Amino acid sequence: MKLYVGNLSYETTEDTLRNAFSQHGAIDSVSLIVDRDTGRSKGFAFVEMANDDEAKAAIEALNGSEVDGRIIKVSEARPQERRGGGRGFGGGRGRGGGGGRGYGSRY
Repeated sequence: MKLYVGNLSYETTEDTLRNAFSQHGAIDSVSLIVDRDTGRSKGFAFVEMANDDEAKAAIEALNGSEVDGRIIKVSEARPQERRGGGRGFGGGRGRGGGGGRGYGSRY
């Protein structure tokens, strides 16, 4: 089961998370999400646990607990939503083109 871990301190590392979650069961992977430009943590991570019952126990035990001075949020991860467009360029600007209708007009 894949878990979402939020409200992390920027100082929290994958090792810190691995140590916290391993007390509740076997861990398949830990992925701390970082900004690709700065390399700094974005304040959330995903922990994948081998056993669903152990993952649920980790949620129960760690949600609302303190890690590196922050109260963390732990829940079952939701499936990633598909995003349209290539790498976020040009999306969400209406129908494009159209002379004189104003930037971002829908008509």
